[in-house]
Amino acid sequence: MRIFACTLATETNTFSALPTSIDAYREGVYLRPGEHPQETPLMCTAPLWVARQRAKAEGFTLIEGSCFAASPAGTTNRADYEAMRDEILEQVQAALPLDGVLLGLHGAMVAQGYEDVEGDIVERVRTIAGRDCVIGMELDPHCHLTLKRVQYTDIIILYKEFPHTDVVDRAEELLTLVLRTIRKQIKPVMSMYDCRQIGSYPTTLPLMRGFVDRTTAMEGTDGILSISIGHCFPYADVPEMSGRILVVVDGDKAKADRLATAIGEEFVSMRGRTAPDYLDVESGISAGISTNAYPVVMADPADNAGGGAPSDNTTILRRLIDRNVQEAALGPIWDPIAVRLCFDAGLGATFPLRFGGKIGPASGMPVDALVRVTGLARNCRQTFGPTQVGLGDCACVVVGGVEVVLITNRTQALGLELFRNVGVEPTQRKLVVVKSTNHFMAAFGPIAQRVIYIDADGPIPRDYRKIPYTRLQRPIWPLDEHPHPGLIF
Repeated sequence: MRIFACTLATETNTFSALPTSIDAYREGVYLRPGEHPQETPLMCTAPLWVARQRAKAEGFTLIEGSCFAASPAGTTNRADYEAMRDEILEQVQAALPLDGVLLGLHGAMVAQGYEDVEGDIVERVRTIAGRDCVIGMELDPHCHLTLKRVQYTDIIILYKEFPHTDVVDRAEELLTLVLRTIRKQIKPVMSMYDCRQIGSYPTTLPLMRGFVDRTTAMEGTDGILSISIGHCFPYADVPEMSGRILVVVDGDKAKADRLATAIGEEFVSMRGRTAPDYLDVESGISAGISTNAYPVVMADPADNAGGGAPSDNTTILRRLIDRNVQEAALGPIWDPIAVRLCFDAGLGATFPLRFGGKIGPASGMPVDALVRVTGLARNCRQTFGPTQVGLGDCACVVVGGVEVVLITNRTQALGLELFRNVGVEPTQRKLVVVKSTNHFMAAFGPIAQRVIYIDADGPIPRDYRKIPYTRLQRPIWPLDEHPHPGLIF
């Protein structure tokens, strides 16, 4: 038995001012066959990593393909996408005959000329590998579950958790189902229900937690193989951006249709009730200051690099400084130039520094301040579930009562190491401001005495009605009052 595995992934914010080129993949994941580290999966590479661990025991030969992944940003340029895609396709061709293919993708990647990158990839892999090859795909729930990728793939499984702490568990399930299909033990069929809605669905909140737990409990019973909840990625202006439910059942399409419809209707009934409450900047800071216990963790989702934002907006920081807030820490702010200047100045130095506010109007004004450098560290990482995410070189500067973590590799706040790398202990601070939507909750939630979500003026607003869509299929909630959800596959 021969199985091929590869990755080509990013999350594309089509409104982002940060174009994505091959250099972004080189800064993220850029590995040729056999180069993937043994210790841990990387961004979207869990199917390959899991298959490597199980190949000998399961009696199959794994052919490793290239792995490319970049941090979320704007559209990938066409030439670079086609070069990476074609490299993988050549590897698929060279690996024939194949019994199975494992695709570790994201699901919300857009390249110039390709609104559905994942659909493009799987269609071409299917053409090369043939109809009898079993193709499995793992996706992030912030994906576009397009008809094309469902039509050309045998099994699609999405992460269930937000924050995404279950990427390895889902890859294990995917590999198991692919192997069972190859061995003729099951015959997977998929059904998909389009909920016609845009929303945010953190599984750290009770309503979504219960929904995920109920659907997960159905798996493995009565021929139900997998249930996936597609949240959608709201910051991509592509036609099929929508919350969708995908069900995989053993052999019974009618059953899959009924189940997808029932779960989809329940998901629709939850509209407007799954996201946390958001405060404005002033109210959020006041609420944090007035809380007696510490730390209070304050999230800035509108400047989340994980959604394609620059992570250099200064609005909350400037208000903390203006209000003379003490015992506060904020991070990350992406500013490689400022980090270099801090290293040039040296640990303990006090010097005038301009930082943040660089990429565009939504970044706010830069901060000009006399700062003290209190932390410097090279080649830093932070933990996110089973993976390590690079931060690059980092610096910590103090402005008034606020410690600010500056980074060189653009990413969101994920692990406590973001602060600890440069000598800041988040459990000992009154306020900890993190640029992240909800992934921060995996590490920061357990230490927080209170979590406050702030809707600031960054480039990815919480109110989806403010996003200037032109390609999106309408009607869709909340842009339209009466969308038309229903079974589409």
